[in-house]
Amino acid sequence: MRPGTLQLSSLPPLSLYVHLPWCIRKCPYCDFNSHEARGEIPEQRYIDAVIADLEQALPLVWGRTVHSIFIGGGTPSLFSPQAIDRLLGDIRARLKLEPDCEVTLEANPGTFERDRFRAFRGAGVTRLSIGVQSFNDEHLKALGRVHDRRQAIAAVEEAAQSFDTFNLDIMYALPGQQLFQVEEDIGMALSMMPPHISIYHLTIEPNTVFAKFPPKVPEDDAAYAMLDRITEMTAGAGMERYEVSAYALPGHRCWHNVNYWQFGDYLGIGAGAHSKLSFAHRIVRQVRFREPRLYMDKALAGNAVTQDVEVARAELPFEFMLNALRLRDGFALQDFSARTGLPLTAIAQALDEAQAKGLIERDLQRVRPSERGFDFLSDLQAIFLPS
Repeated sequence: MRPGTLQLSSLPPLSLYVHLPWCIRKCPYCDFNSHEARGEIPEQRYIDAVIADLEQALPLVWGRTVHSIFIGGGTPSLFSPQAIDRLLGDIRARLKLEPDCEVTLEANPGTFERDRFRAFRGAGVTRLSIGVQSFNDEHLKALGRVHDRRQAIAAVEEAAQSFDTFNLDIMYALPGQQLFQVEEDIGMALSMMPPHISIYHLTIEPNTVFAKFPPKVPEDDAAYAMLDRITEMTAGAGMERYEVSAYALPGHRCWHNVNYWQFGDYLGIGAGAHSKLSFAHRIVRQVRFREPRLYMDKALAGNAVTQDVEVARAELPFEFMLNALRLRDGFALQDFSARTGLPLTAIAQALDEAQAKGLIERDLQRVRPSERGFDFLSDLQAIFLPS
């Protein structure tokens, strides 16, 4: 490796992200790289492209073990179980996977068919993440979802029968939503005993339909009250809020996401996928071509990557904190140096400022966001922005 600006004593754990970009209908709040499927999805050609993309990236991760795989979208469950089986088989043939490698597939109730989830399990998926968002038909319609309450319940019931661990995605602070309706959604979710729930505040993202035509959503104070009630209800069900938006029963944390938050490495393949990869003297980020057909053409021609940049030293403290401070347990001080290659002096002044503002708690080993820091996470993370 050519000389670089960092000194990493070891490489972090490595995860694999696979992006399948098609969905039935683009939701008005969604800013992900997703594209409405018009006609038949070119499953085989797309998987050919993804595997070609992986083969081109192999020299960057040669000899490293993959701890988790996340198949996201879009709506990956639009792909047939046979296509997912082929995808995972081709990945296993090229990468060394941990024996207990977590393999997550995102699924939407609108693509649910009985026995389909069981077929995904047979293909090698170990964890399903279901985009329920709400059990209220009125709110589902406002969010542009293609499923209704009945389909959501059926999908969760099938996931519970097919998988030892699964996740429900729920949103709150929805257009016209009131506190009692949040309680109904969370109560319904908890009654189905999911091992993991990801709960997100609806945000109006740029370049979405909601950005152009903003809906009336609850005021900030009402949204904070909703979050407080969500945290109470999940805690009452034995779930720990281990990350800002994630609640899990013991032993059911999402390892793939934890690796992101601990500033681990991830290779992203598929249309628009992002990668963060560490080497002995540098950390690089890559982005693949976004538009699916252009991506397939480029990947099959041996050139899937449209951006490949080295992360500057000055940006690393903020990049690390943007992730690590999302975790309730924070991070070990030694992990900052191990994952960034920087000395602790690089963050000493910012840590002092954060502590003086009551946003963190720390000892000689760890730094954790305080209750106030967890509530005002953006303010805490901003302290570590390069000056």
